[in-house]
Amino acid sequence: MRILCVDDEPLMLQMLEAAVKEAKPEADIASFEYPDELLDDAKENGCDIAFLDIHMSGMNGVELAKELKTVNPKMNIIFVTGFSEYTGDAMRLHASGYIMKPVTTEAVKSELEDLRFPIIPKDNSLLRVQCFGNFDVFTPDGANVHFERSRSKEIFAYLVHRHGSSCSTREIAAALFEDEPYDKKQQSYLQTLISAMIKSLKKIGAEAAIVKSYNALAVNVDVLDCDYYRFQELDAGAVNAYQNEYMSQYYWADFLYNDYGDY
Repeated sequence: MRILCVDDEPLMLQMLEAAVKEAKPEADIASFEYPDELLDDAKENGCDIAFLDIHMSGMNGVELAKELKTVNPKMNIIFVTGFSEYTGDAMRLHASGYIMKPVTTEAVKSELEDLRFPIIPKDNSLLRVQCFGNFDVFTPDGANVHFERSRSKEIFAYLVHRHGSSCSTREIAAALFEDEPYDKKQQSYLQTLISAMIKSLKKIGAEAAIVKSYNALAVNVDVLDCDYYRFQELDAGAVNAYQNEYMSQYYWADFLYNDYGDY
């Protein structure tokens, strides 16, 4: 078992490394102050588990986790943080994959004993949305949502991708149809696709997943249980589920992340 640790604060890194060595003395353990050094080492020598400080200068912990998934899609990522926003309810929700500073041997042992915590479904979700790998949509009981038109499903995927931002019909058309002219024929076709999308959602009682305004649409993120959104919220289970594939069937889909989940 090979374990890598990174923290740009030398004292915190020493404490983390000491705790990991005490918790797993038989493991091959290497520590780094700079994320790019850890990434280079993982590429050259491999890695099974990575303990990553979330807030670092330059490349932050989540950006590093994303890069590490290209090295080993099944790598276990455990975040280390000194910020209080991950305590209380949030800490309990993301029970696996988070350690609060100062790091202790007991905390490390607890994480190593259960590296693959399942994602906890949101109780109020109307739909479960899968963005990692191929895009797909499910009802809360796991049934696949059928869209009568594949392009209607793609519109829903694009709205999910925009994470609740309002999208004009022209913008949706530009994403789906690239350089084709936005003329009356295309506008009519797009309206047909949107109507079909809403009809498919209405059949399963999930029409509230779409927010409509004048000549624009958005998803209601509050009623979606989405792996991509969980990743944005630093959910350890979602980060571990990410295998460097995002909405694979759509050419326009680029995995986007920053500290605030903004675009």
